[in-house]
Amino acid sequence: MTIEPAVTSATRQAMTEAAAKLPLHNTQDFDDAERGFLGRSSQRQVLAADGRVVWDLDAYEFLDGPAPDTASASLWRQGQLLTKDGLFEVTPGIYQARGFDLSVISFIEGDTGVIVVDPLISKETAAAAFALYTELRGERPVTGMIYTHSHIDHFGGVKGIISDEDVSSGRVPVIAPYGFMESAVAENVFAGTAMSRRAGYMYGAALSKGPAAQIGAGLGQTTSSGEPTLIPPTIDITTTGEEHTIDGVRIVFQVTPGTEAPAEMNFFFPDLKALCTAENTSHTLHNLLTLRGAEVRDARRWAAYLTETIDLWGDDLDLVFASHHWPTWGRERAVEFLSMQRDMYAYLHDQTLRMMNQGYVGAEIAEQLVTPPALAREWHTHGYYGSISHNVKAIYQKYMGWYDGNPAHLWQHPPVALAEHYVEAIGGADATVAVAQQAFDDGDYRWAVELLNHVLFADEHHERARGLQADAFEQLGFGSENGTWRNVFLAGAAELRDGIFGTPTNTVSLDLLGALTVDQVLAGMSIRVDGPKAWDEHFVICWNITDLDQIYESELRNGVLINHGVSSPPDGATTFTLERLTLVGVLTQQIDFMEALGDGRITVDGDAGVLVNLVGLLGRNDPNFAIVTP
Repeated sequence: MTIEPAVTSATRQAMTEAAAKLPLHNTQDFDDAERGFLGRSSQRQVLAADGRVVWDLDAYEFLDGPAPDTASASLWRQGQLLTKDGLFEVTPGIYQARGFDLSVISFIEGDTGVIVVDPLISKETAAAAFALYTELRGERPVTGMIYTHSHIDHFGGVKGIISDEDVSSGRVPVIAPYGFMESAVAENVFAGTAMSRRAGYMYGAALSKGPAAQIGAGLGQTTSSGEPTLIPPTIDITTTGEEHTIDGVRIVFQVTPGTEAPAEMNFFFPDLKALCTAENTSHTLHNLLTLRGAEVRDARRWAAYLTETIDLWGDDLDLVFASHHWPTWGRERAVEFLSMQRDMYAYLHDQTLRMMNQGYVGAEIAEQLVTPPALAREWHTHGYYGSISHNVKAIYQKYMGWYDGNPAHLWQHPPVALAEHYVEAIGGADATVAVAQQAFDDGDYRWAVELLNHVLFADEHHERARGLQADAFEQLGFGSENGTWRNVFLAGAAELRDGIFGTPTNTVSLDLLGALTVDQVLAGMSIRVDGPKAWDEHFVICWNITDLDQIYESELRNGVLINHGVSSPPDGATTFTLERLTLVGVLTQQIDFMEALGDGRITVDGDAGVLVNLVGLLGRNDPNFAIVTP
């Protein structure tokens, strides 16, 4: 029997005080989230080919009713809105399927068929959403595919709706912002293992669903776990004001690189007076630095692009819809929504810089900065996905880096050594846990987890510390308005109690690997070289890529693998002749090297053993690395 964790009086009081400040009189979002409802899918579970459940439309039925004392009333409300699934008519000619994945898929009806915008994460969920659209709107051929930006929840399900042949034949153009392909696969090349492991905490995909467990992620409920796919764009949008007509539908684009994604765009349908803002606006404060890890996003640029959006189409639009959440109708309301979203990012940026120049560091600014009352009164500025706290620290990091200027923080001990010193200074592990227990009893969970973290990094098997740390993480999670914070805290508690759950969602597929350029895959190999193990090795390998008519040289020296293009192989180098996809497959371990050598996909001039030597020097990524213990 599962015992639900108890909520302490301190947590309950904090949540009661937070709930008292909410704009509960404003229920417009519920009207908007239900507007245009046409029907729900009768198939409540989405399955992969092997029978796995990759999405469950009924997983969050428990959200009906008032918020329990194990959840923020504000986050609970957001979950109720996000679980209103089905097909919705946004305006005649534009439809959305919501509740099928972390993101929203949109359908724009043209003269002869339908243009699809952002086909979710997995081909299974995209197919299920499209099936509902077809059931309620009738059979229509797909006449266009639009990726608003380069995050996987906006392109990964493409092959659930169209095929490579649909695109190569010219029947279906695929439109994306310039730089999409490089950005879409880059994260998975260099830091993909670490990001995916941390995403397991952020989205809580491995956690059970329930009032005392995972209740959503603020931007969407969680990530689907089906097969991500990719079909490269055939049309790159390069300039603001660029216009295309697809299946009789006029679309005017605005490029917004460096906002929510490195490659992103908004676009306007002049004849429908409808604006799609991709993920540059949503019904939450977004991330400037996502908790799974990424490059810091530019709040100043983000705000400036939204100003440009308003200048471009504010006088003409009738509604705003996006790739998450529900639309906003009416010109006045829509422009106010865009303006409030803009003001939010601009305010965070400007006030962080103002206080930074007064000598405050990121952690101090995060505690002091309060949003203006006008912004606080809007539900869509609340931090369900991003938060004021970690966004302020992100802005500080963007300008100032990790070092806060205090010499005491310049060369601190690493976590284990620091923990051992703290625990010893306090009087040992048991004494430290006793202090943490008092902090817990006093409701100071932030101080409790700080102390207990030191105990666990000094002795990860200290059972009392593990249990109390899990309890403290739960209280912090229960009190969080932010969905990703809640998931992070509850994931930490789960791993302390039940062991490491690893990386529950795989964002790497053959399609994504196949999209890697030669430069990307060789760079990905370079960062896996075990430097100390390779110090005394020196050799040169050349790659003759026949389908690109290009030759690359990889030289290992001083523990560094240097890659660059050459006109011809140097004397004495071992040269492998192969196609790009074979190289990608071998170096990502999707193709067996000896098998490819045997069947002729690879030919070699020189000593084939040099590649075996190189592979032996590559370190292995660990998708199950520890987070809350050493």
